This record gives sequence, C-alpha cells and structure tokens, in this order.
Amino acid sequence: MPDATSAAPTDRPTPAQAAAPARPPALSGVPVDQRRAIVVGASSGIGAALVRQLVSEGYHVAALARRAEELDKLAAESEHLGVTSGGRVLTRTHDVLDITAIPTLFEDLVRELGGLDLLIYAAGVMPAMEPREYDTAKDLFTLNVNTAGCIAWCNPAAHLFTSQTRGTIVGVSSIAGDRGRKGFPVYCTSKAAMNTYLEALRNRLSEVGVHVCTIKPGFVDTAMTKGMDGLFWLSTPEEASAQILAAARNRVNTRYVKGRWWIVGTIIKLIPSVVFRRLSI
Repeated sequence: MPDATSAAPTDRPTPAQAAAPARPPALSGVPVDQRRAIVVGASSGIGAALVRQLVSEGYHVAALARRAEELDKLAAESEHLGVTSGGRVLTRTHDVLDITAIPTLFEDLVRELGGLDLLIYAAGVMPAMEPREYDTAKDLFTLNVNTAGCIAWCNPAAHLFTSQTRGTIVGVSSIAGDRGRKGFPVYCTSKAAMNTYLEALRNRLSEVGVHVCTIKPGFVDTAMTKGMDGLFWLSTPEEASAQILAAARNRVNTRYVKGRWWIVGTIIKLIPSVVFRRLSI
C-alpha cells in the first residue's frame, strides 16, 4: 500500500544517487519494494478476491485460511494472474482460533515475503441463529474468530509497522456492527468490538505514519449470505475487493461497501433504541 511517509525534498541528487539504477515503475501507485501482503481468511469470498486482485497488481501475498483445498485452488488461479504482473502467492493452512501459533507464523511469513506492507484481516463467521437460541459455545466461537483473531493478527503487524514507520492494516468488519440487531446479537457485538478496536489502533498508529482502515460491507454475494431473503445492493466479491483496496490506498478511515450503505448506516444509528427494538432489521 502507499508509503505513509514522504521523502524530504532535495535540490539535486548526491553522486551516489545519480549512479544508482533507476527504480522500476510503480504498480497501482505502490513502489515495487512495498508490494507484500498477508490476507487472513483468504479461501473464498472477499478474502479470495482480495488475493487475486493483489497478485494481479504484482503483490507477493501470503494467503491464509482453514480450508487447504480452497487455498490450493486459489494458488492455481493466482499463479496464472501473476505471470504478467510478477505477483505470487504462498498459502498456509491456518485456523485463527489457534492464537498461540500466530506470532511465530507472522514472523515466518514476513521473512518469506521479504517484508510486509499490508495486512488484511478478512476472516469472519456468522453461524445460523434461531430467534430464541442462546448458545454460549456458538457465541464464543463467533467472538473468537471475528474479534480475537483480528486482534491477534493486528498486534504483530502494528509492532512491525511501528518499527518501520509505514504500513497499512485493513479490517473487514460489517455494517451489522453499527447497532445491536436482534437476529444475530453476538455477530453484531463481535463486529462492533472490531470497529472500536480498529479505531483505537488507527488513533495510536497514526502517530507513526501507519494507517488502519475499517471496512463495513453491506450484502456481498458470499457463502455467508447464501440463502438469505430480501438482499439488495448485493456486491460481488470482486466489486468489494476493488473498493476495499481503493479505500486503503486513499487512507480512508472507514468505508462502507458499497458506498451507499453509508446512508443506511447513518440512518440506522439515528433511530432511537425504543423504536429500533421493534424493527426486524
């Protein structure tokens, strides 16, 4: 992603600079030595689309997910895309619930990529929930994947990016985190917690030139929304991916996908609680 700092202007190059070979041209506005990314939750949907787009732009991408077979398919697709761009993908089977494995895995991936400039946390679950169901095990699973996993991956990235005073973190959250919805209480909670965490992390890392971008998709055509009724403004994963990366490059703090969902989110947040509780939203 774009460097968070700008080089100081100089009147003329030094002799060493003049003798140095010219740097290759940038791809999509990103210098060639800053095209290294980790995408967590990459086996399908938005995560897989992000990997394909990044590889097509010349990124070296580490793609992580639980499902090895889906990662193998993604690697084959990405190999074709990287032929002309120079991008490549390496895959790792990883369950974000395995928190203790993350620090070592993060270090190994950064070493293999030759550095890191972008971390995207796109892992997320929304288990089916009956109207009168209260399942603690299911709720804790949702919190651990959507929130704890995000924190566990963002923390080592924040530490690394602080040391290099540049880098971008993207968290794929949801518009559902804007209010407490009766249909999926803990999913909403997990995304609200994720939003607050990312905002706090953004405020902290802004002091060292690192950017954190919160993404709030509406309806996206993925396995999570399959079979749902009444969907509208449905985005494809590819459309969502393009908007997410554009937001990150432009250092947008929070972006609804599609952008028009901002109107819905704003209206929903303004509805008084006594009215909201009676709505089936």
